[in-house]
Amino acid sequence: MKNTGIFLILTALVLWIALLFGNTFKLTPEILFDTASQEHADLLRPKLEGLFDQEHSNVFSFSSSIKNAITEVNNELDAEGKSHQKIYDTYELSLTKASGNGLVSNNKGLLFGLVFSLLVLGALMFILPDLNLLPGIKNDGIFHHPGTSVKWLGIILGALLIIFYILLYFFPHFISNWIIVLDPLSNFMNGNKASQWFLYGFLYTIAVLVMGIRMLVKYLHSKYQMIRTGSVMFFQLIFAFMIPEILTKLNMPSADLKNMWPLDYSFFFDYRIDQKIEAGTLGIFMFVWGIILFAVGVPVLTYFYGKRWYCSWVCGCGGLAETLGDPFRQLSNKSLKAWKIERWLIHAVLVFAVIMTIGVIYTYMSGNSAIFGVIDTGTLRYYYGFAIGSIFSGVVGTGFYPLMGNRVWCRFGCPLAAYLGIVQRFKSRFRITTNGGQCISCGNCSTYCEQGIDVRWYAQRGQDIVRSSCVGCGVCSAVCPRGVLNLENGPESSRNI
Repeated sequence: MKNTGIFLILTALVLWIALLFGNTFKLTPEILFDTASQEHADLLRPKLEGLFDQEHSNVFSFSSSIKNAITEVNNELDAEGKSHQKIYDTYELSLTKASGNGLVSNNKGLLFGLVFSLLVLGALMFILPDLNLLPGIKNDGIFHHPGTSVKWLGIILGALLIIFYILLYFFPHFISNWIIVLDPLSNFMNGNKASQWFLYGFLYTIAVLVMGIRMLVKYLHSKYQMIRTGSVMFFQLIFAFMIPEILTKLNMPSADLKNMWPLDYSFFFDYRIDQKIEAGTLGIFMFVWGIILFAVGVPVLTYFYGKRWYCSWVCGCGGLAETLGDPFRQLSNKSLKAWKIERWLIHAVLVFAVIMTIGVIYTYMSGNSAIFGVIDTGTLRYYYGFAIGSIFSGVVGTGFYPLMGNRVWCRFGCPLAAYLGIVQRFKSRFRITTNGGQCISCGNCSTYCEQGIDVRWYAQRGQDIVRSSCVGCGVCSAVCPRGVLNLENGPESSRNI
């Protein structure tokens, strides 16, 4: 059964990759003027005339031609001192999608059903045979498997994830056929054709749900893990995927109501504030809710429950890490050097997020584009979005699962995790209590700590674990053979540190 599952998964992946070459592309003047604004279409037409009515056999040459045309127009506008007229719309993707014709465009529903039914069915056939009704968590062979021990398969998986994120963020026109396949589902959910972000949200949700089933199978006898996994699956499916799409269909601002600043770093950007104001009562509620969530919800809930209430039960990043990333949790670096880098890096990102946010609020309120006439807030937004929002949280944060463990982003880069961690460390009732007299120093707890904490060191000394990086996933307690570790909430004064 497991071999059949592997075959179905590989078949789905081969078909998915083959879809990249399942269309031909032909641009016409009608497509240009239907897709682009009148002003942009007039600017682009002279540069694209050589492309009209010529059939291209692959997406790469076609979309690159469109990108080159946009670059030429923008360079000419710069030279003429008309930078304000430059084209920033992603026409490389929209024109490529609109110009597609062939197997993919003509069989969207069939290909969508075929690829994802094979993928999900294959994954379930691979996962379900591991169901064990006897107590115990099985990690057999995990240190020798080529996919979970930084060997050839893990390196290939990491490379594929990194390539996918680079294409998604910077070259979505190259994967336009993948996006086209999701048009029927997107149209059903939000009334629009699929975008690169709909593709990402759908794949993200499928990964959390399927690998969440794996977590439920693996931790069948741990009530805490079962409920926690069910929670992240629910919040990803309903709050992160379905509600934003429904809001879009209702012509309301799309929002993940569980996401918050500073993780949602664009929360205070001018266009998002304006969208909420224009949406009326619901938009104002979203704005106020977002402020209350990070200003009141974080300190209050973290005081009572630690940062686990968000990082391990609600957060989408944490949800992916705890499901898709669980097979790689043992790869987290436990060294003192890694801990020092972690402390400096994650708090530096938080400071960067705060400075950028102060800048964008100042710009919005004052109308000035620079703070004190020196720091350009547009530049701050760009560099934060590129370096942190795209490269760190996406390319590195997920692409490095098979190389550095499943919580690279949460541990080293997430500004919200840093904020939650400060509260947890200094003003919280949460702790992991230890019974040093029962510890046999097996090291399971430290091995499977995804946050790189040497849990055994604390257990041997009978000290409570109150580290700011601990996300309260509870796996250290679940894998302990002697019941040494317990996640507890109690009076601050009773913390044994």
